[in-house]
Amino acid sequence: MNASRLPEQFADLEPLVSEWALAKQEDREKKRVASTAEEIRAFYDTMLPRMEAILAYLSQFPVEGIPEQAKALLFLTFSLTEISAFVEFYDCERIVPNSFAEHRFVAMHKDPLV
Repeated sequence: MNASRLPEQFADLEPLVSEWALAKQEDREKKRVASTAEEIRAFYDTMLPRMEAILAYLSQFPVEGIPEQAKALLFLTFSLTEISAFVEFYDCERIVPNSFAEHRFVAMHKDPLV
């Protein structure tokens, strides 16, 4: 029995699912804030080389009917999106220079896939 939460071709990303495949934007932001620079960098370095294949795979599904395994992969992609600017522009710094405090921004939208 295959207990993988990801499609077979992305099974190597399975160790990331429990911590990074988060359905809610608020949870992804909390994860980023709570993570060390090393954890963020490791997640980024693991996911980024796979993004072309991930996006090609995900593009075959409509958002409304996405299978559960593809949904977990999509949530990993969302987490990469959440952390990418901190890696690429700020070298994983927790505080962005000249910015507002993160806790002042509250997501007001409904997460459509939850």
